[in-house]
Amino acid sequence: MFHKEGGKSILIALIVSVAILFASDFITIQWLKISVIILAVLLLVLVLQFFRNPKREVDNSDNHILAPVDGKVVVIEEVFEPEYFNEKRLMVSIFMSPINVHVTRYPVNGVVKYSKYHPGKFLAAWEPKSSTENERTTIVINNRIYGEILYRQVAGALARRIVNYAEEGVRVIQGKDAGFIKFGSRVDIYLPLGTELNIKLGQKAIGAQTVICKK
Repeated sequence: MFHKEGGKSILIALIVSVAILFASDFITIQWLKISVIILAVLLLVLVLQFFRNPKREVDNSDNHILAPVDGKVVVIEEVFEPEYFNEKRLMVSIFMSPINVHVTRYPVNGVVKYSKYHPGKFLAAWEPKSSTENERTTIVINNRIYGEILYRQVAGALARRIVNYAEEGVRVIQGKDAGFIKFGSRVDIYLPLGTELNIKLGQKAIGAQTVICKK
């Protein structure tokens, strides 16, 4: 299954790949012809894998917070969150490489209290400054157990489009599609201080599956 945000890109990749395959018929050098065919197939496969949107069974519960994306946990630290809370929070950052699923999923059930897009730079997503200087969206969901939980989609050096479906005042469901980020990027989630985590630094997270914390 593929994400709806990939429709145009998949169509373009398909057209380009087919055109390359047709053009390869005019190549008389055998090794070059084979290389061109492989290139065409590889291009299509890469685009398809990037926009995949696997169906996942979600253990929906207000008693736990799920990872919003697939990727690697690269930061766990207490930081000052200046945009919404204006206080220290426990930040967990998950970095997505270009080969990861790039669907963002709601980490909790609740009502969207805040949703804002910020234009910005395109620093490498693992840079600490990317959370405040890169193109990004900030979303806050009010959950009945954990209170207000903030997550932030951050564009990376290759990302050029962040899609955010969260709208203020709308009730959202844990694990459902919340958006999409094209190419390498990260998502930060801000939790109350003192939250006991079920994950550790360097761990691979799976969106809507990996439990970040639970009560």
